[in-house]
Amino acid sequence: MVKRTIAYSSLFGAVVIALIFLAWVTSPDPKWNEATFEESPLAESIAPLDEAITLAQFAGEDGQIVTAQVLGWTGDMITAVDLAEMGGSRASDPFQALASITSEPLNEETAAGFPTLEVNMSRILPTGSLGTQHIGTGTNFPEHAVEAGSSSVFSFPKFGKATPARTEVRAKPGILLDYEIELCIRFDRDIRSVEDFDAAVKGLFLCGDFTNRNALVDLADPDNLDSGYGFSDAKSGPDFFPTGPFLVVPKNWSSFISEMRMTTSVNGDPRQDARGGEMILDFRQLAEKSLGDMAEPRFLYADKFHFLALDEQIDVSTSLMSGTSEGVIFTSPTRGDIIAGALRYVADGGPFSENTLIDMVKETFIRNELESGHFLQPGDVVHYRSSYLGDIEIKVME
Repeated sequence: MVKRTIAYSSLFGAVVIALIFLAWVTSPDPKWNEATFEESPLAESIAPLDEAITLAQFAGEDGQIVTAQVLGWTGDMITAVDLAEMGGSRASDPFQALASITSEPLNEETAAGFPTLEVNMSRILPTGSLGTQHIGTGTNFPEHAVEAGSSSVFSFPKFGKATPARTEVRAKPGILLDYEIELCIRFDRDIRSVEDFDAAVKGLFLCGDFTNRNALVDLADPDNLDSGYGFSDAKSGPDFFPTGPFLVVPKNWSSFISEMRMTTSVNGDPRQDARGGEMILDFRQLAEKSLGDMAEPRFLYADKFHFLALDEQIDVSTSLMSGTSEGVIFTSPTRGDIIAGALRYVADGGPFSENTLIDMVKETFIRNELESGHFLQPGDVVHYRSSYLGDIEIKVME
């Protein structure tokens, strides 16, 4: 009887081990989140002059910032008219420079009457506002919300200066570096209410948002992404906020954004494809939501708690981001990660271990993802493109 019991126990144990091994070896290993793509290729151009004013800035030979209205764009060259030719000032703020011109912005008929400049894209300055604290947005596109397991849109402060459309991002060793394409907006005045938003001159631009996924795995609460933990640390950095070459001031910002298409590719492989009209909350709603979340310093960044924005306003130094669409690299830990982490936890002493089961699974997941090479690697080229906001090209550096 005892021998039979031992035999049955051994058989049961072998079956359990076999099932665990089978579950581990058959675990999926997604390289990134799949996205849907439009059939037609993206058509990149300058916005029609009767729909929007397209501005670009660069440093002149005397060191002063030149603000110009863009009329054409081919490859790495733009054709533009210096606003000074139209009576404008040399104000470094693009809204001030635009407001100072003594004539109307150029249209198809009047453009021929002014001398044009040709400027290489490498000279174009960042279009993002000049501050170091901006307002990021999470899970504001439906499919990406599903990817992230989020049921609501949330905001967080993003720290770092805007970088230009031709730039680099550093992939630090041991970090899971992820991409995100977004639309951004900035204003000609401080925004303290939706009435201020409605009255403001609005400048739209293409932007990117790189993410240190280790920080999200370690700090974010997956059951409450709006906890204030993880996102600021994950998405802040000196090279995590690339911005497009063009600041576009549309006549009707809402309809203009609705049709705006934006795509991401990595080394030529398509990853993201979406339109602004897919946003769950539009920019007016995002501004209103952000203004209602500025009373408490509840956002952790660099071991200190911060307000979403200073002085309970979206000031002129702050850019407001749309959030990204589906197709990012990050996926939740797989069955294999969980099994391997659990086995490591048991081998390390289980409840007597210095690490919890969750910590061991997180550590295993990060290690496996680093070994897989799914995330951005030195030498990769990330390319963000858009219908009317220009493109951004980023080289991943070690």
